[in-house]
Amino acid sequence: MNREQQSLWDFGGLAEQGKARKVYGVAELNRRVKGLLEGQLGTIWVEGQVTGLRRQASGHFYFSIKDEKGQLSCALFRGVDLESRLLLEDGTQVLLHGQITLFEARGQYQLIVRKVELQGQGALQVKFENLKRKLETEGLFAQERKQLLPNFPAQIGLVSSPTGAAIRDVLHVAQRRNPSLRFVLEACRVQGETAAAEMSRAIQRLNRWSANQAKPLDLILLTRGGGSLEDLWAFNEEVLARAVHESALPVVSAVGHEVDFLITDFVADIRAATPSVGAELITQAVFATRGFLSEVKTHLDRLGMRGVDFAKRGLLSLSHRLNRVHPHRSLNDCFQRLDNQVEDMNRLAGQGMAARRERLRLAKLRLTSLRPTTLLARRGEQLRWVGRRLTEAVRRNHAECSSRIERAQDRLMLLSPKAILARGYSITCDAKTGEVLRDVRQSKPGQELRTHLQTGEVDSTVRGRKSSS
Repeated sequence: MNREQQSLWDFGGLAEQGKARKVYGVAELNRRVKGLLEGQLGTIWVEGQVTGLRRQASGHFYFSIKDEKGQLSCALFRGVDLESRLLLEDGTQVLLHGQITLFEARGQYQLIVRKVELQGQGALQVKFENLKRKLETEGLFAQERKQLLPNFPAQIGLVSSPTGAAIRDVLHVAQRRNPSLRFVLEACRVQGETAAAEMSRAIQRLNRWSANQAKPLDLILLTRGGGSLEDLWAFNEEVLARAVHESALPVVSAVGHEVDFLITDFVADIRAATPSVGAELITQAVFATRGFLSEVKTHLDRLGMRGVDFAKRGLLSLSHRLNRVHPHRSLNDCFQRLDNQVEDMNRLAGQGMAARRERLRLAKLRLTSLRPTTLLARRGEQLRWVGRRLTEAVRRNHAECSSRIERAQDRLMLLSPKAILARGYSITCDAKTGEVLRDVRQSKPGQELRTHLQTGEVDSTVRGRKSSS
């Protein structure tokens, strides 16, 4: 048993009981475990699926890899494996090469990653990006080297599988849009390990065959239907890309679906989204010309009808001018003017008679108003009206005077001594002189007084007096 194993034996409490107890601090224990892990395992390869990927602003990556039964923490520091690190995503299957160690601050063991190899489609994607970058650097994608397609191709080289759906789509679209188009098929595999080499040789054979023909090919159509990245991988091979680049004939790449971008799409002179679109591109000018000829015929027909209509309108205009200058038309105009003048004369005569009748009626009214009987009647009516107003004025004045008298009588009655007596008061005066007593000092003992009440008088003699003050 070596020293490290003896130490681990002591950690479990299984050392001999007679020995002294060994107690470790946390930092010391983590340091010892880190040394054991790095010494026993060192640099290893681990395969798993990426999960919990975290990209730090510093450029470091922290993540875990897992399988069905467990997971392992990993750290990929900045500057390590720059190509593959950009393709890391959660769920990616990877093969990692690195050193097993222990992160002492957390007491957590982890893998310090030195190299990343993507598995499955991830590896293919890395290979695709590397080849794309290489060919782009060499200038195979440069726009200035791409050839223009002829406007009216008559003979086309076709590189595809003779049993695939793509060739049926291409032929169907071409037959519908340009039935006179001729295809020269160079059959080959479009999937598998040898497919890229076979397609490269097919492109080269078509170029050689075309160079020896009196009527050469106009272009080459490289096509196949859609599929997975693995199915389409032959079109991402360098040998095929260089064959497309070296082709003297223009090459149209019509592979897969619209979302599929392959190396041949970037190298080819024209990229079509699908095989059907590729067939439409190479027949576009002919199809447009057919449509133009159809439109020209329609336009000529329209111009002819317009000319006929214009001639008809000219004929009608001449007919109308002839009718306007015909003698019968002039005679009718004279008759119409005569009828209008007769109507004007009758209308003016009637208006003159009506004006004279109105003046006669007004003269009669003035004469009637100046007759003596009429004047007397008018004056009598005025006299009666003045009499009625005078009578109403006298009656109104009488009523007002009567009302004033009644009000004066009411005020006089209020000031009358009888009215005062009627309210319960009495008037006392000297019986001999009749002087009204207003002050108690006007009386003296033995004086005879007379008191006036509402219903009579009372005589009395003063026996004494008393002043209220």
